[in-house]
Amino acid sequence: MRDIMGMMGKVKEMQAKMEKMQAEIAALEVEGKSGGGLVTLTLTGKGDLRGVKIDPSLFKEDDVEILEDLIVAAHKDAKDKAEAVMAEKTKEMTAGLPIPPGMKLPF
Repeated sequence: MRDIMGMMGKVKEMQAKMEKMQAEIAALEVEGKSGGGLVTLTLTGKGDLRGVKIDPSLFKEDDVEILEDLIVAAHKDAKDKAEAVMAEKTKEMTAGLPIPPGMKLPF
């Protein structure tokens, strides 16, 4: 019976850590850049777009397609960075737990 109580305590502790981590991720802001810094996007840890900065040199009528591609690339860069931070925080939090390979947290 003590094992169950101990396990329940660990579950509550893990839940508190998950809530804290989710709050940290929600507050996280990352920048993604493309075109050597000509386009910069700011995303939250949850992927919400917060800001866009575009170098004025890209505002030419014949460069619209390039600008569109750079925005998409900057978004991917920022999203990849946010996912890397989340993965690292999850790894730190779950260190030592017997979690199957490939299982993603938070659920």
